[in-house]
Amino acid sequence: MGQKTQAPILSIQNLKTHFFSRKGVARAVDGVSFDLIPGQVLGIVGESGCGKSVTAQSVMGLVPNPPGKVMGGKIFFHHRDLLTLTIQDLRKIRGAGIAMIFQEPMTSLNPVYTIGNQISEMFRLHKKLGKKQALAAAIDMLERVQIPSPHKRVHEYPHQLSGGMRQRAMIAMAMSCDPEILIADEPTTALDVTVQAQILDLMHRLKDEFSTAIQLITHDLGVIAEMADQVVVMYAGQVVEQARTLELFQHTLHPYTRGLLASIPVLGHRTLGKDEDLVEIKGMIPSLYDLPAGCRFSNRCPRVMDMCTNQLPDLIDMGGGHQVRCWLHTRGMIS
Repeated sequence: MGQKTQAPILSIQNLKTHFFSRKGVARAVDGVSFDLIPGQVLGIVGESGCGKSVTAQSVMGLVPNPPGKVMGGKIFFHHRDLLTLTIQDLRKIRGAGIAMIFQEPMTSLNPVYTIGNQISEMFRLHKKLGKKQALAAAIDMLERVQIPSPHKRVHEYPHQLSGGMRQRAMIAMAMSCDPEILIADEPTTALDVTVQAQILDLMHRLKDEFSTAIQLITHDLGVIAEMADQVVVMYAGQVVEQARTLELFQHTLHPYTRGLLASIPVLGHRTLGKDEDLVEIKGMIPSLYDLPAGCRFSNRCPRVMDMCTNQLPDLIDMGGGHQVRCWLHTRGMIS
């Protein structure tokens, strides 16, 4: 497809973001690299604590310092390394170039300002509209994200809206300045199933309408299957597998990714085409303060070898852009 030859709009290269405390150093993001192509939906999946959200915060310049700090790597947006920009220059990119929506909008929306005030502020800040023009634009955005009675809702406060409408208001705010990239951090987790489907459908429609690339962070592989063109699987601060969505689901390489897929209930047939029950991934994710010397999944892997516990495998390309970090495939033991 044409996407393969397009230059990335966002390129994260060997990103390292650590957190410092009395317990030591937590390597929350430890050498993460991936690209986002214009118009693409890139899904980032993994367990809680794998580094998905910290990667997004690093892109937006929102890592709390202290205790967190970006220790290395590059984040290119249109060939500009975001890590070298001043706070003032980064603020110009936030909203207008890269926007972000969060898992729980009540923590992002200001409870003492109306929805209309908060959305219109984006138009006043980035598009220099007057107060009346900005409010009219806010009403238009609420209508575009399918909030009923937008002329009424624009004057209401966050607590007066349902969870689904608050998330729609957050999307309206994020899309108000036609950003080239939308980072969506678990945008449907706190919503019921019906509203989840509506929000995902809305994001897909707005992606096509605004030609926006989306970085979708989730732990839900069902959402990934429905929305994403490309998938990055993260574990303990690192990328362990990356491929186009269909390729990842049909030719899963990493034992961790296989475990994630095997734990999904599928109506009417068994997982992975085998006659087996749902399988849990036994054990716990290692502490980011005390990571193992070898593969970080080795203490939970059903196919662990001696070398897995002693040496960290590289992320290698198996062909067609399908990358995996696993000694089984590095040694040619593909099954």
